[in-house]
Amino acid sequence: MNKRRIITWGAILAVLLPIWAFAAIFPDKPPSEHYYVDEAGLIDVKTGGRIDGVASALLAEENIPIYVVTIPSLAAYDAATLSIEQYAAELFDHWGIGWQDHNYGMLLLVSKDDKKARIELGADWGKQNDYLAQQVMGGLIVPAFKRGDFATGIADGVRGMDAMARGQAFPKPKAPWWMLPALIGGLGALVLLIINLFRSGRKGWAWALIAVLGSILFFILQIVGSGSDSGEGSSGGGFGGGSSGGGGATGSW
Repeated sequence: MNKRRIITWGAILAVLLPIWAFAAIFPDKPPSEHYYVDEAGLIDVKTGGRIDGVASALLAEENIPIYVVTIPSLAAYDAATLSIEQYAAELFDHWGIGWQDHNYGMLLLVSKDDKKARIELGADWGKQNDYLAQQVMGGLIVPAFKRGDFATGIADGVRGMDAMARGQAFPKPKAPWWMLPALIGGLGALVLLIINLFRSGRKGWAWALIAVLGSILFFILQIVGSGSDSGEGSSGGGFGGGSSGGGGATGSW
């Protein structure tokens, strides 16, 4: 009898010990006034304010929480054996994003060194928004990450998730910082060229270039206008026992 017990307990331990030894760990929840945890150091103060502004407004107006988490790597959280999808789902459930009776929470997880990101949605989304989540990931987040501009990609991703939650059109991606100076420099050179054409008597070409100049200025104004962010909203936690399972999207760069 004792031998059987030893064999039984040995078999149980053989199954459980690997699970205990390699259980993933998770970052702590942010305080109630914030909606992001930046373990990988990708979010500056300005971007953090943008995330908080968009997320707190959505929570106050639609009762839908958005949280952003950045980590150096899955391995840093004892999750090297997990996929980004698995870890995002477990983190979502561990934090309890959303509520059991209103399970529409949203999570953006970025694993810097793994070059992977995941949008995870609460169960009540019912996997009906995977296509929209993939548009946010592929159109707003990953292009900026490929440029190394993580702050912009995260901020644009949050704006896209907010639009998805509200049923609105997606915002345009924010232009890289160097685009506006480059365009202004090009416009300056174009203006000098137009002046020289007027002085040389070649006015036909000058008027054609003025038309081009006007089009470029309009384009610049469109870019600048698309970079505006939502204002501040009320703060508050969005953890109420919600669970994952509503689909989402994964991206890599």
